[in-house]
Amino acid sequence: MKFKEVIKVSRPRFWLYEAATFGLVGTVGALQGLSFFSDWRYWVFALYFLIPANILIYGINDIFDYETDKLNPKKGDDAYEALVPPERQKSLWKWILFTNIPFFFFIPHSIELVLSFFAFVFFASFYSAKPIRAKAKPVIDSLFSAGHYVATGVFGYYLAGGVDFPTIGVIAGMLWAVAMHAYSAVPDIKADLGAGLHTIAIMIGEKRTIALCWFFYALADYLVRDIIPVASVIGVIAFSYFMWRSTKAQTPEALFKLYTYFPLINTIIGALVSMELFAKNIW
Repeated sequence: MKFKEVIKVSRPRFWLYEAATFGLVGTVGALQGLSFFSDWRYWVFALYFLIPANILIYGINDIFDYETDKLNPKKGDDAYEALVPPERQKSLWKWILFTNIPFFFFIPHSIELVLSFFAFVFFASFYSAKPIRAKAKPVIDSLFSAGHYVATGVFGYYLAGGVDFPTIGVIAGMLWAVAMHAYSAVPDIKADLGAGLHTIAIMIGEKRTIALCWFFYALADYLVRDIIPVASVIGVIAFSYFMWRSTKAQTPEALFKLYTYFPLINTIIGALVSMELFAKNIW
């Protein structure tokens, strides 16, 4: 595979999810001031979670999802997402190893950092990979998907000097990421059914999945209301509207169109979270 093909596999529109969770939520959320910006390790792992981590997540996903992806109209060389046929998978594996393994040697010798980093690798890999292949197991799929985002934030938190385990942040982050994952499964119901997969969206249906996502978003915002009050209020309003619009979608195409706005909405809310945390660090 060529590098530009690997970049497409890595879903550039999602790059900020891991990078921002690490660099603008986890590290800033440690509330240890902003001195970590001068630590070279911060910039090494900011780069890692921006690109190589996404090559790992989505590369493994596309390798193990080929049977599903070939039935999905949004997959293909000229489509919304890449399709990785068997003859290109060995090359993609090499890219995954080549871009990820070097960063393992930069992990500081700290039990919290080692455990959180390898928790990220574990959840990100076995969400799609066998023998666990969590994405084919309803509920477990959402937990694994959320797990790698939260592990990224915890890694950033401890790298920046965080001390006490961020319990509220972890619970709220899990709720948010579970909702994000569950919603992403709704537009894929038809393709997943055709491939024999069982996701939470298939198990409880489109409308119930959307309602469950709204509840998780609202609960996450409620839990962090004292930490990031502005972002929590705007977040619950924005996602309530977004979920309501989703229930009104008349066709799979209309629902998919709403889904394409998801990265932008998450980026805006994430930026608000980061700005409030920055303010706490400065003042």
